[in-house]
Amino acid sequence: MEKLRTFILNLYPTTKFFITLFLMITPLLLPGYLYSYLVPVLCLFIAMIAGKTKLFVDIVFKGLLSIVIMIFLLQAFFYPGDTILWTWKIFSIKQEGIDFSVQLTSKILAVGSAIVLFFQITKINDLARSLEILGVSPKATYVLSSALNIIPEMRMHLLRIMDAQKTRGVETEGNLRIRLKAFFPALTPLILSSFSSTDEKAITLESRAFTARTKKTSLHQLEKTKSDSVVRVLLLILFVFILIWRFFL
Repeated sequence: MEKLRTFILNLYPTTKFFITLFLMITPLLLPGYLYSYLVPVLCLFIAMIAGKTKLFVDIVFKGLLSIVIMIFLLQAFFYPGDTILWTWKIFSIKQEGIDFSVQLTSKILAVGSAIVLFFQITKINDLARSLEILGVSPKATYVLSSALNIIPEMRMHLLRIMDAQKTRGVETEGNLRIRLKAFFPALTPLILSSFSSTDEKAITLESRAFTARTKKTSLHQLEKTKSDSVVRVLLLILFVFILIWRFFL
């Protein structure tokens, strides 16, 4: 298991992106919904091997699944159709709505799970560096990495602020009312600390000649291995096979 974990985590960022792209596109190509619902299970299996189970499950079940359920109910109630399965006043569930909901939500769940998996097994710095090697501007990669890191950074700031509130005797745990009462006073120091960290980042970048019009170098190096070549070839073969089966067989 440790060898598999190391194998997955040590793959080149673009190889992981190709895996994610494969898991996103194939559910859209294949008819039906069984394969689409198998993709999140496959993503969960990969996350388990990589040691990212908790984070993957938290994001998928607490965030993505709630959106999928909402879309499923909306489509089931309001999608046009003639085969009524259940009705109550102005609301009715139709067979056509159920069929469409299953198809739509399976695709959304598959695509969303693949994206979540990608960011769980790929370091943002590795992704940015791989884009720079491909020729993307360092300014663009910095903007990308900053945008992807802003939510985790603000979450860490908020946790520190809430811990500080606890040490001062402020009640931060309990029912929803107590949590909201503790959350809103924490917004002001959170926003101020975000501005302060932005200034610190700007000074750091200037001290490293980030805006200088010269070729940039980096201590962070990435190398492709034979494993990346094998995975890419297998993905290409599988994708071609799926295309042939879908459109010609």
